[in-house]
Amino acid sequence: MNYLMCPNGIIINFGILMLREKIIALYDKAVSWGVEYVPKLALAIIILIAGWWIIKRLVKLTEKGMKAREIDPSLRGFFRTSLSIALKVVLLITVAGMLGIHTTSFVAVLGAAGLAVGLALQGSLSNFAGGTLILFFKPFKVGDVVEIGNYSGEVKEIQIFNTILVTAEHKTVFIPNGSLANGVIVNFSTRGDIRAEIQIKVSAEHNVEKIRAIIFSILESDERILKDPEPQILISSFANDNLTYVIRFFTSVNDKVLIESNTWEKIKAEFAKQEIEDPKNFTFVKNI
Repeated sequence: MNYLMCPNGIIINFGILMLREKIIALYDKAVSWGVEYVPKLALAIIILIAGWWIIKRLVKLTEKGMKAREIDPSLRGFFRTSLSIALKVVLLITVAGMLGIHTTSFVAVLGAAGLAVGLALQGSLSNFAGGTLILFFKPFKVGDVVEIGNYSGEVKEIQIFNTILVTAEHKTVFIPNGSLANGVIVNFSTRGDIRAEIQIKVSAEHNVEKIRAIIFSILESDERILKDPEPQILISSFANDNLTYVIRFFTSVNDKVLIESNTWEKIKAEFAKQEIEDPKNFTFVKNI
């Protein structure tokens, strides 16, 4: 029975009294917990925000220092990302310790979680290892023009897991480092020069030596075209009363596309002066 009749006629409900005592006990615990942990939580949040900001500033200062010392841009990007991740992990462990979480067990749990995640993300670990190999053996560096698979362009950054290319069409391509470490890479910047090849068709009625002389004159007048190796003008085929001339020369990797276009314009203009019909089926040939 949950009721008691007092001598003065007042009826007491024991259920309500017990509930009231529980509420008071919970309130006391909440107040006690708040007094103990709220300041710690507030301080931890402040340290987390301030620490995150300091890490960003420190990483930027480190980047400036590496630039001032002219450290390889490839190493700069890799080291910057690694430093940022390492400092943020230390910050999170520190904040966890402030909240009363035992850091030893936290590190153990983090290690176990890292192992599990590592097994699940073997591809990412492969990309990390690939990035390390790229930085160590240096098949290319930031600023090089490379061809990787179906993509070619300038290397803008070598990150922990990816390498960033910017193509001639200004497309940004992210390529996993793992595939780079195990794939074929064509580095056009290793030598600094590259072969350009143009094909044109001209009527066979025109004197071959005259055509060759005109083209040679144009190539020799352009200082951007290398004299060694010497440019070549070959005849590759004869069909439909047309001769196919193959024009080959070496130039700077960065100038190739522009020089090909300029050379074509000069050939067209000079043929007009010499009253030679416009060359037909003008073609740029991709380098192998």
